[in-house]
Amino acid sequence: MNKQVYLSSSPHIHSGETTEQVMRAVIYSLLPACGVAVYFFGVRALAVLLIATLGCLAAEVVFQRLMKQPVTISDGSAVITGILLALNLPPTSPWWLTLLGAVIAIGIGKQVFGGLGYNLFNPALVARVVLLISFPVQMTTWTVPTPLGSGLDAITSATPLGEWKTAVMLTGQLPESLQGGYINYFLGNMPGCVGEVSSLALLLGAAYLFRRKILTWHIPLSYVGTVLVMSGAFWLLDAGKYPNPAFHLLTGGLVLGAFYMATDMVTTPVSPSGMVLFGVGCGVLTVLIRLFGGYPEGVSFAILLMNSATPLIDRYFRPRTFGVAGRGR
Repeated sequence: MNKQVYLSSSPHIHSGETTEQVMRAVIYSLLPACGVAVYFFGVRALAVLLIATLGCLAAEVVFQRLMKQPVTISDGSAVITGILLALNLPPTSPWWLTLLGAVIAIGIGKQVFGGLGYNLFNPALVARVVLLISFPVQMTTWTVPTPLGSGLDAITSATPLGEWKTAVMLTGQLPESLQGGYINYFLGNMPGCVGEVSSLALLLGAAYLFRRKILTWHIPLSYVGTVLVMSGAFWLLDAGKYPNPAFHLLTGGLVLGAFYMATDMVTTPVSPSGMVLFGVGCGVLTVLIRLFGGYPEGVSFAILLMNSATPLIDRYFRPRTFGVAGRGR
């Protein structure tokens, strides 16, 4: 009797959750951050969110049809890419810049590698870095938050990280205006990208993902812990020049990067040990770029650099083969 046997790559035990369910959970977890962004930056932030999300959906359809692949926008991955891209853009981003970022994220960051599951780098971060290098003025124009109903006009201002970086370059000292205000930083009342401003909203969303067991502690804890330890060491060395660890934690894109960008299942190691090494590497690079690099923020560059190291990490941190004693190689 002729029988066909179908073999597939491990794991062979299904978790019970589909790609669509996981993506939907991540979308739900990002809603608090999106809501805070719209509250503080109004219609501008909402426009960036809508253009980036719809642009990623449209780009996914176009590229998949050009590559003669099935259209899979229903899996939710393009929506997440769009939201994460928007959260990494200034609220004042012009429509064409946001739309261009969506095309870059889907076309260069994802589909050029073969689509979902094959991309080496986080698509949203690919787009952010390309836009930052290509359009530095538009990507570094920030405004003071103007909560809904305040009736205030937008005022251009530097981010806390940018203000610190400029002051250190000019005077070599930490400005007094940044020595405090951590409640505002935690709640999101500060200039920054659409999704970098509220650590509280991002942590609420991350708690939901932890509850759903979509996130594990390995990358976020090792990433944030490394940043806190390294920045704390420099702060103890020269508190007049280097910000304290709380400043590094609550400003910039550390929380967004550690819990949502660095934990991308496709672009990060698969073993727990590899995840920890990945998080430590992201933390070290983030602090080095922030303190000594040309940019005030290093999260995007750090994660992309560690994405490129993921295949090497997976090679040397393979999980133990089932039924075989000792570690696999």
